[in-house]
Amino acid sequence: MFTGIVQELGKIQSIQTVSSGLALTVQCSMAPFQLGESIAVDGVCLTVTEARNDNFSCELSPETLRLTLARHYRVGSAVNLERALKLGDALGGHWVSGHVDTVISLSKKEVLKDFWNLSFLEVPEVVLNHLVYKGSISLNGVSLTINAVHPTGFEVMIIPHTLERTNLKLLNEGDQVNVEIDWMSKLIVQTTDRILKGKYEKPLAKN
Repeated sequence: MFTGIVQELGKIQSIQTVSSGLALTVQCSMAPFQLGESIAVDGVCLTVTEARNDNFSCELSPETLRLTLARHYRVGSAVNLERALKLGDALGGHWVSGHVDTVISLSKKEVLKDFWNLSFLEVPEVVLNHLVYKGSISLNGVSLTINAVHPTGFEVMIIPHTLERTNLKLLNEGDQVNVEIDWMSKLIVQTTDRILKGKYEKPLAKN
């Protein structure tokens, strides 16, 4: 699990095609790494397969490539990085699983002095069903608050600190971001949907 509080802006150092999908090497200063530990790369939970002093490597499956921005990465691409949450760590954002749901495109960027207002107004139904005013959403692994909900999308406000520390500052209209819906919303909506459709398993009868 993660919190959506980006710790460093890393850089894609190399990209290799492997039988399972892609292997990435990411340059950063977060070492030391442990083999097998989880790192969120633009909000995608990935496993460290090789660890070095100034970079780490990880592999991306075909499913991850299908659902995320990773298929568009190039050498030099900036990526948001966060280590997995440890017991006792501060939960500064919200619970982020690292399981990206889809990608969405930025419809409008408004620069309001030092703040940015980002509008995503053509989002798929899988996202629309979980939008709650003042609820949480993760974009490229960044925990954000939904400031407005529209019939076809939503808006978020980006503060100067977040712009400085994340790759959201590189966004232009039309660019895509990884989106992860709040897992509590998914749990509630999916469970309620099963109950309403009568697909929820009945408890076993007592002897």
